[in-house]
Amino acid sequence: MTSIVKDIPLDATPADVWDAVRDFGALHTRLVPGFVTDTKLEGDARIVTFASGNVARELLVGCDDARKRLAYAIAANERVQHYAGSVEVLADGATRSRMIWIVDVLPNEIAPFISAQMDLGVLAIQKNLGRPQ
Repeated sequence: MTSIVKDIPLDATPADVWDAVRDFGALHTRLVPGFVTDTKLEGDARIVTFASGNVARELLVGCDDARKRLAYAIAANERVQHYAGSVEVLADGATRSRMIWIVDVLPNEIAPFISAQMDLGVLAIQKNLGRPQ
């Protein structure tokens, strides 16, 4: 299994970043506009439409307000055998944050694609929430 880790510096308070992250059904408007074009809730899942046209069904595994951590998963399908993701928001001084985004994925051969997609997501997050100068 490959673990992909993105450590994302942001010019926004942890409270503001966490507010966007924990809004599970508003990924396309609150966290990664442009990278994700639509999000629809279906119970504990969200159907995510990416700008590339790809669609994923992500299941909410847990949302911990005290730790500012959200975990989600994608069920095994024709492309992935295993996909577990988490996002944690940490303070980085008084007015800045770091978002730690981790995805564990199988098969290992899909990891470069997932990592490249995550890089596009990181750019959208920083554009939306503020990139450190």
